[in-house]
Amino acid sequence: MLDIALIREKPEWVKERLETLNDPGAVERIDTILELDARRRAVLKELETLRAERNRVSKQIGRMKDQAERQARISEMRELGKRIDGLEEQLKSVEAELQEQMLWVPNLPHESVPIGPDESYNVVRETHGKPKEFDFEPRPHWELGPALGIIDFERGVKLSGTRFYVLMEDGARLHRAMISWMLDYHVRHHGYTEVLPPFMVRQAMMFGSAQFPKFRENVYYDAEEDFYFIPTAEVPLTNLHRDEILDGGQLPLKYVAYSPCFRREKMSAGRDVRGIKRGHQFAKVEMYRFTTPETSYQALEEMVRDAGDICDALGIPWRVVEMATGDLGFAAAKKYDIEMWAPGCGEWLEVSSISNTEAFQARRANIRYRPEPGAKPRFVHTLNGSGLAIPRPMIAILENYQQPDGSVVIPEVLRPYMGGQEVIRPKDA
Repeated sequence: MLDIALIREKPEWVKERLETLNDPGAVERIDTILELDARRRAVLKELETLRAERNRVSKQIGRMKDQAERQARISEMRELGKRIDGLEEQLKSVEAELQEQMLWVPNLPHESVPIGPDESYNVVRETHGKPKEFDFEPRPHWELGPALGIIDFERGVKLSGTRFYVLMEDGARLHRAMISWMLDYHVRHHGYTEVLPPFMVRQAMMFGSAQFPKFRENVYYDAEEDFYFIPTAEVPLTNLHRDEILDGGQLPLKYVAYSPCFRREKMSAGRDVRGIKRGHQFAKVEMYRFTTPETSYQALEEMVRDAGDICDALGIPWRVVEMATGDLGFAAAKKYDIEMWAPGCGEWLEVSSISNTEAFQARRANIRYRPEPGAKPRFVHTLNGSGLAIPRPMIAILENYQQPDGSVVIPEVLRPYMGGQEVIRPKDA
């Protein structure tokens, strides 16, 4: 959520920043917010004046000797009380409307973000590794997986419908190995603290992480228990310190968590959704940081390197893409995507999005820190990023490590997590 004081003080500048985003209606909301804020302050001013008057007269009534005058003043105060009650209802109503409008306004892009209306303006900042040259035609994972007996599309559809699949045997083991290895890597090499959060949360947590109200239609909901299935571990990790004032000496806090992720994918038919690239359910290892405002952009670059270390350790070419304003997303002030090369698909696959939301989430979830004892609390900055999101790294492994005979070599770093196994062989081998 944006700071209402910033909107009040620099409305035209805020509008200019919002105009660079791909979010129709955001600019118009600023005028509505300013009008509601003015109404709220006017009602509050009148309410405070009447409350002060009631307190003043109430003290006088207690000292009055004349009963007639006393009763007259009591009657006046009853009428004043009715006016106060009415204004309190007005204030409650306008504050609720103001809050609703504020929740729909996206974060402002950092001044360093490339300006452009859509993803075609994204900038490839750096590339690591060279795509492997094959002496045979590399196959896509939707052919490799079934041939190896590790991906079963038909049974996935039978169980749950389109965009579901079943990982079998070495496919399931590889999936589990990747999760365990990535968690261990981030803890041992990057200093994160591992967390296993709930996979269902209360509605307030979705608002705190800025999933709601914007993305409400993309989330699965248990109406009977009033739980929301998380679309990412970012949701519980954001709210881990909800309504807390942290000691500045604790910062930065660095968490890493595995979770399944559940999303209502609005998918189009075609090449982009073939295979296991996109689905309603997937697994992810999530990195999350709470920092001071002064260090958050340094932390963003560190998180990019943390995700890149995973790609390097797997021996797969990867690149960093800086998002333009039109492709930035709702909560991010600045965002990078990490993409792995998949030779069978013939494309770069997004395996991580890493964002600095600055104080946007912290203001919603009321997460503050005290820079030093006795100092006024300030909002923390929060950052999130996949480290990495499966199954796309699995796609990259299958397609980059495939052999002419249809087998797939297991990356060396994953072999200890697969009992020393080095190769996944076709079922008929």
